[in-house]
Amino acid sequence: MSVEKGREITISVLKFNPRSKVSKPHYVDYKLEETPGMTLFIALMKIREEMDPDLSFDFVCRAGICGSCGMVVNGKPALACRTLIANYPEGKLTLLPMPAFELIKDLSVNTGKWMDGMSKRVESWIVSDHEVDISKMEDRIEPDVANETFELDRCIECGICVASCGTKLMRPDFVGPVGLNRVARFEVDPHDKRTAEDFYELIGDDDGIFGCMSLLACEDHCPKHLPLQNKIAYLRRKLVALR
Repeated sequence: MSVEKGREITISVLKFNPRSKVSKPHYVDYKLEETPGMTLFIALMKIREEMDPDLSFDFVCRAGICGSCGMVVNGKPALACRTLIANYPEGKLTLLPMPAFELIKDLSVNTGKWMDGMSKRVESWIVSDHEVDISKMEDRIEPDVANETFELDRCIECGICVASCGTKLMRPDFVGPVGLNRVARFEVDPHDKRTAEDFYELIGDDDGIFGCMSLLACEDHCPKHLPLQNKIAYLRRKLVALR
């Protein structure tokens, strides 16, 4: 019995090695056969294994958990492991590295370096003078508050919201949606004893909460569907009274 062949797809990748003196940005087209349920990650692995071992991109979990495989797909940032080829009926995908991050090579960018700097900038840790006694029960937290904290803590730091942010692309020092989400996470956490004035010192300027133009791209593209705009609007309303 004959088996129907899958359609031919074309994946066009912007290749460039900034550490090479001879490398120049250029597109390379790869043609391959689509298989049932094929994701962009699977396609890229097939390309690297069978066509171009020099192709660079990042991945770890392949399940939309680690956030490593972020890239720009047909103009929109997305995770390769959650991008189905079947959702592109024209069979043509153009891939670029995510902007706003240091380019390593081809589709690989250094999100970790940027996230580390952001984390230090917004002091992304519990600030409290309370001494924890591990021999006693933990302090009780209302379930609604715990759920709200957990909801914001689901961020996987993939960088997609940063790459989607128009403010970030125009203002390099903007802390980005992920940084503002991090502040919102600690603002709602009852373990953290910082005040609104303390958070204002961290993000109360045009490179922080007042720089956001509310274009909604961060929330539109977030693979975890975090309520980024609601929390950014909440922080802005709370901190604007301190200006």
